[in-house]
Amino acid sequence: MNAQPNFAPARPLKPGTVSLVGAGPGAADLLTLRALNRIRTADVILYDRLIEPEVLDMARPESDLVYVGKEVGHHAWPQDRINARILEEALKGRNVARLKSGDPGIFGRAGEELAILDAAGIPCEIIPGVTAACASAAEAGRPLTERGISDTLVLTTGMCRDGDPLPDAAKHARPGTTIAFYMSVRQAGRISEGLQMRGMAGDTQVTIAANASKAEARHLSCPLDQLAEILASAGITGCATLIVTWPKPATVSPPLPAAEIKANEFI
Repeated sequence: MNAQPNFAPARPLKPGTVSLVGAGPGAADLLTLRALNRIRTADVILYDRLIEPEVLDMARPESDLVYVGKEVGHHAWPQDRINARILEEALKGRNVARLKSGDPGIFGRAGEELAILDAAGIPCEIIPGVTAACASAAEAGRPLTERGISDTLVLTTGMCRDGDPLPDAAKHARPGTTIAFYMSVRQAGRISEGLQMRGMAGDTQVTIAANASKAEARHLSCPLDQLAEILASAGITGCATLIVTWPKPATVSPPLPAAEIKANEFI
């Protein structure tokens, strides 16, 4: 009698890993070493619209490159579909690099992707990247904070999830604060008006940085009360960071008491 074949079920495939990788503002030489390592070891890379070709060229030839880019009003892939694809690839046992511009944790929807992976028990890590505010300020040759002028840095946005009210980004403004506005070009007029209503002077200079660190980078400066008009005349409609500092009021040392003045005469 012939022995029956053994049809024992195969062992479950060990899930792969997922890295949410910050690619920085664009320039390949602003990648961190850890980000570069994850790109070079990934089996599949899901990348955003703002990722430069030079960054993708660092992947292995056998890696699958999947474009999942989004832009305001035109979503190539809705977020739910991106989440499902990340999970699908990880469950195949593949190492996934979810490549995001800037830093994944700053307006990068990392929380939504982390939640679905955590629910499925898939290991995931976040690789920080240079965020647009840092790159924009550096290229413009200005600090984001400065002793005696600005001791608070706020990163905010003019956009939000569909169906939510627009964020009141101007509410964060006060003397001693630098505010970097992401995804705010379309809301420039409303932001300018809001900042002035809170007391910021109309002639306060705003740094405009479009496509920071890329070959097509542009940097402008204009008064706050002309922000919307300057953006329109310069043809800046998409990826730009707006940076404005409300300086602390100048402080004047109080006069010395008369007794101290007399005492100092003998020093």
